[in-house]
Amino acid sequence: MNSDSPSGTMPRLRIGVATGRLTTEPATVMSAIALAVANAGSVTKPELVRQTQLARATVDSNLNTLIRSGLLSPVGESRTSRYGRPAETIGLTWHDGVVLIVDLSPHHVRVVAADLSQRVCAQRSWDEDIKTGPEAVIEHVAARLEALLAELPRAVPLALVASIPGPVDIHRGVAVRPPIMPGWDEYPIRDALLERFGCPVFIDNDVNVMALGESRALPSEELPLLVVKVGTGIGGGLVGSNGDVHRGADGSAGDIGHLPVPGHDGIVCKCGNRDCVEAIASLDAMARRLGESEDKTVTHLEFLERVRTGEGNATSLVRDAAAQIGDVVAMLVHVYNPAHITIAGTITHASDDLLAGVRSAVYRRALPLATRNLIITHSVLQAESVVAGGLVLGIEMVLGPQQIFATLERISSSA
Repeated sequence: MNSDSPSGTMPRLRIGVATGRLTTEPATVMSAIALAVANAGSVTKPELVRQTQLARATVDSNLNTLIRSGLLSPVGESRTSRYGRPAETIGLTWHDGVVLIVDLSPHHVRVVAADLSQRVCAQRSWDEDIKTGPEAVIEHVAARLEALLAELPRAVPLALVASIPGPVDIHRGVAVRPPIMPGWDEYPIRDALLERFGCPVFIDNDVNVMALGESRALPSEELPLLVVKVGTGIGGGLVGSNGDVHRGADGSAGDIGHLPVPGHDGIVCKCGNRDCVEAIASLDAMARRLGESEDKTVTHLEFLERVRTGEGNATSLVRDAAAQIGDVVAMLVHVYNPAHITIAGTITHASDDLLAGVRSAVYRRALPLATRNLIITHSVLQAESVVAGGLVLGIEMVLGPQQIFATLERISSSA
């Protein structure tokens, strides 16, 4: 399947802005200003002074540099300031710069180009088995991205964010022994895409990117957020109260699919261990168990359709899986004490049984203090969560203090 129509279904996402007192180093100040504008859509100079806690003259001089560069400009509207005087608003007005986003799943790929104002400009999606191998898949991804850029003749790629369904060393941009991605171990994904597109490239685990997107669409008071994705495998992503993804020391935080579930018969997981929750309660596991009970092969799509229509055997398997996943999530509630838990994955689109079962187990097993105000829901962004997270990562990278000067140079060279 191919799709070329822009999305437009995402709510406005929060962009991380600098907090506390800042240094007056130009990259820091210009980044703080640009991120504040990207977050709000438009701001006044008094608002920028208040947010940055810097002298008005410092804000003015750095803001003028950003305006001269073409990144920002007065948007032609004024509103009354708290002093009762009209205050000119400043907005992002350079729309040629785009963030490229790659959502790579086990059987499907989606690529998106979106600008710094969070507008999806173009996208494509197609079916592809990740087991085809990295060379072929990355070549297809690069070709589709180049086709998107050809549709947007003035587009300047500023950053590329790619999510993959496996453990990632984010410092090197490689997958590390991904259980469902044969042939991808240590393949230089980042370097291959960097060579092709010449812009900063960031590779991350898909649930981390999904969790970031979800967190920036939720009210900030609903953080920390724990996202549990149930699909071919089971993964987790945690966003702290500061709005940042918790990746751990080596990027492996949230790999909850390989937590052991006691009381089973030594079921071998793809990782080589036994009785991992992924081997017992993932979509793969549910479809396999249904097929074994009927002495035939049941695909994911067939299983989901039977769940969608309320077929008894399939529904019973979902409820059993929900109980197992819920017990694992209850343990995580005690470790992380999230304010919000999101249950995601294609199985959640087919039925509410998974969500209901996880809720029941968590509220039954976790202590009252940890669940007193806990919210457990489906994804608010559904299929858009990875794109949302990739866009947030890209914008914050492009307008961050380490990249802001490079971004201004790209604007200048594209003029």
